[in-house]
Amino acid sequence: MRRTIIMVCVAVWTVATWAQPKLTVAHDVANLGEIMYQVPSTVVFKVCNTGDKDLVLTDVQPSCGCTTVDWTRNPIVAGSEGEIVVTYDAKMLGVFQKDIEVYSNASDKPTYFHFQGRVVTKVTDFTGAFPIDLGDVRLTQDNVEFDDLNIGDKPIVELQVLNVGRSAYKPRLMHLPSYLTAQYVPEVLAGGRIGKIILTLDSEKLNRMGLTQTSVYLSRKEGDRVSEENEIAISAVLLPDFSSLTTKERLLAPRMELSNEEVDMEPMGRKKKKTVDVYIKNSGQSPLNINTLQVFNKALSVSLSDKSIEPGRVARMKVTVRADFIEKEKSALRVLLISNDPHNPKRVITINVKP
Repeated sequence: MRRTIIMVCVAVWTVATWAQPKLTVAHDVANLGEIMYQVPSTVVFKVCNTGDKDLVLTDVQPSCGCTTVDWTRNPIVAGSEGEIVVTYDAKMLGVFQKDIEVYSNASDKPTYFHFQGRVVTKVTDFTGAFPIDLGDVRLTQDNVEFDDLNIGDKPIVELQVLNVGRSAYKPRLMHLPSYLTAQYVPEVLAGGRIGKIILTLDSEKLNRMGLTQTSVYLSRKEGDRVSEENEIAISAVLLPDFSSLTTKERLLAPRMELSNEEVDMEPMGRKKKKTVDVYIKNSGQSPLNINTLQVFNKALSVSLSDKSIEPGRVARMKVTVRADFIEKEKSALRVLLISNDPHNPKRVITINVKP
C-alpha cells in the first residue's frame, strides 16, 4: 500500500471572548500522482486544533464507496493534532478526483479535503508505489506498526509485493514470532505481477504492555538468508486496560502533560551524540506512574528523573541521540511513554534531527 502524509499545520493563537475549537490544516489537497492498478493508496491529512477548546471530529464522509476513511476519535486538545486517514482502492483505471467531508464541533458546516491522481497498469518509476528495492522483488514498505492495541485485538496489515523478475516467485517471511501469522496471496507470484502478504497479529500472545519490536525477513529466492537488506521491522504497542475504573476514579486520576511532543534538534555536525530535555508534569489528583518508557529506535536512549510523579510535580526526561545509528533507522525517532493516566495512557515524543 502506498502511503502519503500531508504535513503539518502551524498553530496560530488568537484571543477570543469564549473558548472554542478551531480546525486548521496546512494543505487540504493531496496529489498522489501515478498509482498502480488494484494497489490501494493511502493519504494522511494532519489536522491541528488552533483554538482553545477540545476539537472533536464527529464524522468523516467519503464521496464514493471506492474510498475508506478513519480518523482520530478522541478529543484533540488545544495546540495538538489528529489525523484523517483516507485509502483509495485503485480498482478503476484512469484519472480520479475524490473528496471527503469532515464534520467537527468547530463549525456547523463541513470542511472539505481533496485528493487526486491517476491509476495505471504500469509504473515506469517504481520508487513511488514500491520504494523498497530488494532486487527482483519490491515492497511497498519495510516497516510495519500495529498501534494502540487492546487485549483481544487481532489487527491486519497488508504488504504489497511486486515481482519485477521474469521467473515465478514464492514470497515467504522468515523468523515470524508466535504472535504473527502470514498469508500469501497468491502463493506463487508470476513475473511482473503484484501480490500481497497479509499479516495478522494476536494481541493476547504479546508478552508485555507497551512496545514490542521484532524483525522478520522476506525470502527473495529459495534458500535466501536473513540480512539487513531483506529485513522488515515490526512493532506493536499494547495499551493498559482502564475499562473497570469508576467515574470517581477517573476524576481523581493523574494527568500527564508534556513540555514537548515534537523536538527539533540542530544538525549533529561532528558530534557523536546530543541530548535534549523533555519535562513531564502531573496535573491530576493522584501520583502519575510511568509504567513503560521505551524507544522505537537504536539511535535513541532515555533516562527519567522520577517514574512516580506526585500531583503538581515535574520530572525531567533526558533523550540522547546517537549519530552513528540515525541513517540506519527505518522509522521516525520516537520515545514511547505508557502511564496510569486513563485519559491518555500512551504518549509519543518525536525527535527530528535536521540534516
